[in-house]
Amino acid sequence: MAIHNIIGKKGEEIAEQFLIKKLYRIADKNWRYKKLELDIVAFHKNCLIIVEVKTRTTEFVENMNELISRKKQRLIIEAANAYLEMNHLENEVRFDVIFIVLSNGKFHLRHIQDAFSPIA
Repeated sequence: MAIHNIIGKKGEEIAEQFLIKKLYRIADKNWRYKKLELDIVAFHKNCLIIVEVKTRTTEFVENMNELISRKKQRLIIEAANAYLEMNHLENEVRFDVIFIVLSNGKFHLRHIQDAFSPIA
């Protein structure tokens, strides 16, 4: 497995543990629909939370749009809609990003709630 895949997998594990400590109920991880994937699907206070996890070895990000492009947002939203439909859910949905940076052998986490909204 390539080093970036190992770092990404570790980032998803750290994100999952962070959410569990914050009393989120993890429903699915790496849920797939067609060629789309939702990193983490969780529930918190009756809201369905779709979490995109981004793990990097550098903290430099010019802007948040650089992390998740509009195209990627549309794909995540499409997968979320499929998840709702396939599971017969009518919950409110929120799209979060967990940004994790590996620096000096330590992981630093930033949770961005409501990072983007469904595109009209």
